[in-house]
Amino acid sequence: MNTIPCPFLLIEPEDLAKKLPSKELIIIAVCSEKVFSEGHLPGAILVQPGELVCGVKPATGKLPSQESLDRLFSRIGLSHDKHLIAYDDEGGGWAGRLLWTLDVVGHSSYSLLNGGQISWAQAGLPLPTEVVSPKPSEFHCMIDKSFIAELDEVIASIENNDVIVWDARAKEEYEGSKITALKNGHIPGAVNLDWLDVMDRDNGLKLKSLNLLRQQLASIGITPGKKVITHCLSHHRSGLTYFVGKLLGLDIQAYDGSWSEWGNHPETPVEV
Repeated sequence: MNTIPCPFLLIEPEDLAKKLPSKELIIIAVCSEKVFSEGHLPGAILVQPGELVCGVKPATGKLPSQESLDRLFSRIGLSHDKHLIAYDDEGGGWAGRLLWTLDVVGHSSYSLLNGGQISWAQAGLPLPTEVVSPKPSEFHCMIDKSFIAELDEVIASIENNDVIVWDARAKEEYEGSKITALKNGHIPGAVNLDWLDVMDRDNGLKLKSLNLLRQQLASIGITPGKKVITHCLSHHRSGLTYFVGKLLGLDIQAYDGSWSEWGNHPETPVEV
């Protein structure tokens, strides 16, 4: 897995605006159809959040089938000579989830729009309503499970000092006071940094500076020498924390089963 910090994974609204239109780029809006219809980046293609998850209870956030992913990426016209720019309307959770999915299916040429649609709009950049019809491709996914932490791997991590679990949920979920599953609390030994706390909420929901992010993570024991597994309730919010880990060059995986699997499993240990 690539562990070299790569700021080119992140693109600023003004820099992206200078590149548009471009035949080499695919701009993907991960949001609802309603939000998309009200305005989106020029040339953007809609991917709805439900297309990125399997939707099967209890672990609704697990990866969809390979066939579903083949259809999705062929529909948007993805090919290995295209660079994909992902954004959403909430600061980066769903966009990060899409980029994690691209890692899993073997497409590493991508960037996250820093702050997404919110920072784009705050920069005074256009949000047209015209819908572009993408030219379909024949994209065949090669599933790389090294980016996915399965349940047994997360269980094994509890006794492994070289692995640390980053719980990206809210403090109330981590502590177990908010009920979201049959069992509530956190994975034993997991550390908590809410996904919202990696954003600069006074700056269009852009990410905090790399130095500040490194300091935040180091303060809870997440350092470059550790293997990191991140999760939330359904691997939506942890889409952004996975991306932050990549941006900082961490050896990071995502537990897509997340708390919806762990908290509803009869045999998993829970710490409160």
